[in-house]
Amino acid sequence: MAIFYQERMPTLQQLADKTGATLSGNGARVVGRLCHPLDWQHETDLVLAMDKDLAAQLPKVSGLMAVLAHPPADPATVADYMVVARPRVALAVLTNLFAAASERHQGVHPTAVVHATAKLGNNISIGPHAVIGAGAVIGDGVTLEAQNYIGENSHIGEGCLLHSGARVGANVRMGNHCLVHFNAVVGSDGFSFVTPQESSVEAAKNTGAVSSTNILGWRRIASLGGVVVGDEVEIGANACIDQGTIRPTRIGRGSKIDNLVQIGHNVEVGEDCLICGQAGIAGSTVLGHRVVMGGHSGAADHITLGDDVVVMAYSGVGNNVPPKTIVGGGIPAQPREKAVEIFMALQRLPRLHEKVNDLMARLITLEQSDKKS
Repeated sequence: MAIFYQERMPTLQQLADKTGATLSGNGARVVGRLCHPLDWQHETDLVLAMDKDLAAQLPKVSGLMAVLAHPPADPATVADYMVVARPRVALAVLTNLFAAASERHQGVHPTAVVHATAKLGNNISIGPHAVIGAGAVIGDGVTLEAQNYIGENSHIGEGCLLHSGARVGANVRMGNHCLVHFNAVVGSDGFSFVTPQESSVEAAKNTGAVSSTNILGWRRIASLGGVVVGDEVEIGANACIDQGTIRPTRIGRGSKIDNLVQIGHNVEVGEDCLICGQAGIAGSTVLGHRVVMGGHSGAADHITLGDDVVVMAYSGVGNNVPPKTIVGGGIPAQPREKAVEIFMALQRLPRLHEKVNDLMARLITLEQSDKKS
């Protein structure tokens, strides 16, 4: 749990101002850390009771502070409190204020390897064993932690933070104030291969069947297009974004990519998209703005998901999806209403099976009765 140093502890009034909360009580009181209602220990702890269930767990301790979505049922149990209209928005503000800052050393660590033709901006931090390739540009205020790799002719925009182990390939252009988490890879080669003759995959697509094939080995298609990442993009740990083949793969401004996400070559992701853990997007697919892909979902190649599409978790999208559509229900993904209809029908199958068995038993009984008569 992050704890502020005593000399820079914020006051309750300052936090109320930053979150737009309504404050009741002593605004001059300092806050040392954020905590769950059951973890309250000290009078400087700010308890987060963001819903009714958590508010019910508020310990009855003298001097307690709390930030709430609604006023406490018993104000006598809480000496000072804030009420917020949008609890999770307030949570975003508060957690970022209390988040531990990454260790940052001014300048270039002596073990870092920086090519003579690379250009370094002002107020940068290059950590131990980082490698910066030929022609790379590192913008002002960038922090590269230990063992980062920046490929040839790549550009890292102002104020970016790359956590330890992140790799950026050649010809990547990253916007300003991006955050790349541990061991993510931006700019690896795309998964693109071809055979001298028609492959089984091509035959299946063209005819729906696989005839006898004589593949003489898969030939790799190199990726030359790089990746273009917009401003304020976040890329999760162990996520992989492939280069485009000729044109760049693109990630739009403000999009957030979770851990273990795979984005294939030539993909275009719009602005403010949210791609959850273990989602996969195949090559040359286009996502509009504000698209949300749930965990473990997937999108086939060469399709388009329109603006504001929501793909539910564990769903596979194989065709174009119109804007503002919710799809889900497994593979293939269906519009939400259709997916719910199919799910409900599946739930009725056992009962239908019993009815059919009952009807069959009755028919057999009737047939036997007719034979006897």
